[in-house]
Amino acid sequence: MRMPFNVLLSASLLAAATLAQAQVVKVDGSSTVYPITEGVAEDFQKMKKNAIKVTVGISGTGGGFKKLCRGEIDVQNASRPILEKEMADCRAAGIEYIELPVAFDALTVVMNPKNTFLKSITVAELKAIWEPAAQGKILRWNQVNPAWPDAPIKLFGAGSDSGTFDYFTEAVNGKSKSSRGDYTASEDDNVLVQGVSQDVNAIGYFGFAYYAENQARLKSVPIVEKAGKPPVAPSEATVLDGTYQPLARPIFIYVNAKSLAKPEVREFAEYYMKTASKIAKEVKYVPLPAKAYTIGLDHIAKGKKGTVMGGKNEVGIRIDELLAREAKL
Repeated sequence: MRMPFNVLLSASLLAAATLAQAQVVKVDGSSTVYPITEGVAEDFQKMKKNAIKVTVGISGTGGGFKKLCRGEIDVQNASRPILEKEMADCRAAGIEYIELPVAFDALTVVMNPKNTFLKSITVAELKAIWEPAAQGKILRWNQVNPAWPDAPIKLFGAGSDSGTFDYFTEAVNGKSKSSRGDYTASEDDNVLVQGVSQDVNAIGYFGFAYYAENQARLKSVPIVEKAGKPPVAPSEATVLDGTYQPLARPIFIYVNAKSLAKPEVREFAEYYMKTASKIAKEVKYVPLPAKAYTIGLDHIAKGKKGTVMGGKNEVGIRIDELLAREAKL
C-alpha cells in the first residue's frame, strides 16, 4: 500500500531537518594522510551513529593549508610541516593551529613490475632524473646510467600543491619545489598508481600506503642514500631503525584552534589520537610510539599551539627527535 503524500512529505522534512542538525567536521589536505584520516573518520562516525559527519577532501597539503589559513576547514591533513609562508598567512588571518604528528611514512619510489633492470636507484640518479635541468634533456634511461636500456623514461609524480612533492624535491634535489615539469603530475595518488602500472618504462613516487595497497601492480625501488651504502627498501622496520633515508618522513594533522571550541571537533581530534596507531598500521604506515599520541592528547587538552618544525621541511628527522621536540612545546 502506498503511503499518503502528506506522510511522505513529513518524513522527508524530518530527514532533511535531521541532516541539517548533524554536526560536521571539515577536513582537507594531503592525499598521503587521507587513508589514515578516512579510516579514523569512518570509525568515529560509526561510534557517533552518524550524529557527527566528517568530510575528508584531497586538495593536497598546500591546498589544505590555504583552506586552513582562510578558516574554511577544521582539520588539515599534511604530509609535511607547515611552512613559513603558510605560518605568515595563518597569522595574518588570525588563525592558530595545533600540530599533531600522526605517523611516519616511507615515501616510495615505484616502478612497473615488468621492469627487470632497475634493482635499486641512488639519490644522485634520482636527482639526475628529477632536477629542473633534466627537463626536456634526460628522456631515456641510459642517459642516467649507461647500464640501463635505451628506452624512454615515463615519469609520474606528485603535483605542486602536494606535500609529497615538497618533501621529495627537498630530499632529492636539495630545494623544495625544485623539479622538472615535464611529467604526469597529480595530487591524487591513484592516478599515479594507474600510470606507473600501465607502462613498463615508468617510474614514480608517492606515500607508502598507496604502494602497499597496489603491490600486485607495482614494485618498490630500493634507495641508495650515498655511495658505499647498501640499497634499502621501504618498510616499517627500515623507517623505525632510521636506515630508509632520505625518504622517511613524519606526517601530521593540524587542528584549527578556534574549531576546538566546537565539541564535535575536539571529540574527533581526541578520537584521532586514541586510534591513529591502529589505523596507521592498518593502512601500512608506521605508527608512532604510544607516547607520541599521549603528547598529542595533552596538546589538545592544553591548547598548545604552533609548530616544532621551524616552518620548513626537515629531511632526515627521526622519530625520537620529533617526539623530543613535541614534548617541549
